[in-house]
Amino acid sequence: MNKPVKYHSGKFPPTSLNWKKLIPLIGPANAAVARYDGLLNAIPNSAVLLSPLMTQEAVLSSRIEGTQATMGEVLEFEAESGKADIAEEKRKDIEEIINYRKAMRRAEDLLRELPLCQRVIKEAHAVLLEGVRGHNKSPGEYRKIPNWIGPPGCSIEEARYVPVEADALPEAMSAWERYINEDEPDRLVQLAVMHAEFEAIHPFLDGNGRLGRMLVPLFLAKNGLLSEPMFYISAFFESHRDEYYDRLLAVSSDNDWTGWIAFFLKSVIEQARENQSKAQAIGSLFEDTLHRINELTRSQYAVHATRFLFERPVFKASDFYNNPNMTPESGRRILNLLKENKFFRELRPSRGRRPAILAFRKLLNITEGREVF
Repeated sequence: MNKPVKYHSGKFPPTSLNWKKLIPLIGPANAAVARYDGLLNAIPNSAVLLSPLMTQEAVLSSRIEGTQATMGEVLEFEAESGKADIAEEKRKDIEEIINYRKAMRRAEDLLRELPLCQRVIKEAHAVLLEGVRGHNKSPGEYRKIPNWIGPPGCSIEEARYVPVEADALPEAMSAWERYINEDEPDRLVQLAVMHAEFEAIHPFLDGNGRLGRMLVPLFLAKNGLLSEPMFYISAFFESHRDEYYDRLLAVSSDNDWTGWIAFFLKSVIEQARENQSKAQAIGSLFEDTLHRINELTRSQYAVHATRFLFERPVFKASDFYNNPNMTPESGRRILNLLKENKFFRELRPSRGRRPAILAFRKLLNITEGREVF
């Protein structure tokens, strides 16, 4: 039986990197992020228009940890105000994903006044685990007992990886905090090191992976690489899950920081391009949708109707025509016209006093990257 890999004490931050291997990736990664940020700045109200991408990021980051819920299921659950009749396990998955978004928003709020620091991490973690699986695992507090990673139910001797010991954890996190607030030769290399070290320390009893991935857009925005913390990296990690974990493990087992950083920079390049492509498509869809709703309805409420669809791409019909920015009569008329013109997929038909649940197909398919709705 192989012995578990143990935390790389004394080897953070890395003192020797193979820059010859990294330099061909550093330029393209920074350029890709810059191009994506340029597009973000060109999209009016990008936080609203691109909010489905944030939900998809929460879904994929949570899926890496084993949840099974889809973006459509999360949005449908929210459309029904959490009253959906679903299996308990599915409900728990969805609630974890919703908490991911809440934790992200909490961190964003804190970073308006604070540096990226341990207080931000702890407060985001407390929100991440609030009222969901793991809520009994000291939300917002570093672990005070050993932790290890391996097959479910395995002993520490059978583990694949054993993070830093609990009594050494406060100093390890202090070193991590100092490093992420230093000036380094390249911010994306620094981000790669930051992410790997956070995962290696594994400071909490639960939620480390999701929180570590959440740190990626927060770091990019706080250091001026992005105007908003809107970068969605989990799709690459989820589709390369085995390599993702192997590269992180190799940092501790083989001191292979360079291999991990190269993998991370490739993920940034690919996801910056994908993020840009989706953001561009969503921006174009907004303009096209506004134009089409204007033509179909000739209504003064066309802008409000369009914004509603992008803010809530899965919704109860009654929420649409009870939108305070429209009159109920106009809302019903606009919604009926859009239904006639096949804007939506009906996820649940109306029954009695229960309104229909509708999905804005084009936006959701762009976000998913494939025809799902």
